[in-house]
Amino acid sequence: MEPEIIYEDNHLLAINKPAGMLVQGDRTGDRTLTDWGKEYLKIKYAKPGAVFLHPVHRIDRPVSGAVLFARTDKALTRLTEMFKKRQIDKVYTALCLQMPSPASGTLKHWLLKDEQKNIVKAFRKQQGDAKESELFYQFLGKIGQQYVLEVNPVTGRPHQIRVQLSMIGCSIVGDLKYGALVPLSDASIGLHCLRMSFEHPVQKVPVVIQTPFPKLDVWKGVNALIYSKK
Repeated sequence: MEPEIIYEDNHLLAINKPAGMLVQGDRTGDRTLTDWGKEYLKIKYAKPGAVFLHPVHRIDRPVSGAVLFARTDKALTRLTEMFKKRQIDKVYTALCLQMPSPASGTLKHWLLKDEQKNIVKAFRKQQGDAKESELFYQFLGKIGQQYVLEVNPVTGRPHQIRVQLSMIGCSIVGDLKYGALVPLSDASIGLHCLRMSFEHPVQKVPVVIQTPFPKLDVWKGVNALIYSKK
């Protein structure tokens, strides 16, 4: 699956990130979604010099879905503030290995990331430098052996949805780091950033960005299930 432009104007660019691609560079030196976006803009608008494009949030490498970028300093400053104030609504779809109990609820944990091992530990009470993390989840239905959840993260911590769901026994399909025993064929996990909604930082109009699900077999039927609930 290649990246796909899902929203574009003079200030913003949103891209549907394929699983396996980094949003920003790390020590691997692998090509990133930011690199891809800059090349896209450079070619489309025949820009001779450097292209300004900055992600205002990130999603994990094995996760797919919407990533929002700022194309101008003004948009970057305002969107960064909006994320801090939690004024951007994010909706994820998670494919889990077990049914959550209760079927819907709010999860609050304190998360601490081990940078060396790239893994996050979750605690039920505040511990040291761990950061408070909160999300709301709702069970939507079952497809085969997979339990489909809608997840609305309140905070935006690394690996947050993955580790918080694993704490209630709902590990995400394919997520070997947090409880799954079997990988997916492309090393992705069953987590997709489906939708983002917010007020445009410059134009001050409502914006809704929505992404299609990956074409992997594990996602078949999820779209129909979700929209049957609307």
